[in-house]
Amino acid sequence: MGSYGCNLDCPFCQNHEIARPASGRQRCEFFSPRRLAETAISAAGNLGVAFTYNEPFISYEYIRDTAPLLKDAGKKVVLVTNGTVNEPPLLKLLPFIDAMNIDVKGFTPEFYKSLGGGLGAVKRAVELSAPKTHLEITTLVIPGENDSDDEIENMTGWLSNISPEIPLHLSRFFPRFRVKDKLPTPLETLKRLEAIARRKLKYVYLGNV
Repeated sequence: MGSYGCNLDCPFCQNHEIARPASGRQRCEFFSPRRLAETAISAAGNLGVAFTYNEPFISYEYIRDTAPLLKDAGKKVVLVTNGTVNEPPLLKLLPFIDAMNIDVKGFTPEFYKSLGGGLGAVKRAVELSAPKTHLEITTLVIPGENDSDDEIENMTGWLSNISPEIPLHLSRFFPRFRVKDKLPTPLETLKRLEAIARRKLKYVYLGNV
């Protein structure tokens, strides 16, 4: 389940066609919280609802109203998010969330500032969520931006201090959106960073290879 828009402005967005389509091309159908819950409940074999495609936290009130209905019906609730959210609303929502995938875009304040966000807020979201729900982390590895050994070493060291069992997905960059002048992430880079991450984390996966 998703809508349009984001609270970050990543020039390398890998799914910008979905998350932020050109003006006038949006096609959508409104599902009230109750309608969505009823649809999820009635679908044969359905486990629940994942809020994804765009940034779910910009629709915070919608998720807040929908998640309890899903949980009351025994359905799972999943968020795929960039983790840019304030602490009080996150804490109110976490009791209704079964799993989260948080994108940690990079591990320097400067990189996050260039995206219109803050590393501190994302780190806090990870630290608050890890003890309360199943949590996985995804990092899109962009050549020349966030692919240094030191950055991955620092990020995985921080994650392992929270829990070495947090799965990390290192995803391959492809030219998209406003960044079309870079080549895809070399597989050798992903494998090198995977080896570094495995020194601290038990579960490391490579994506889009």
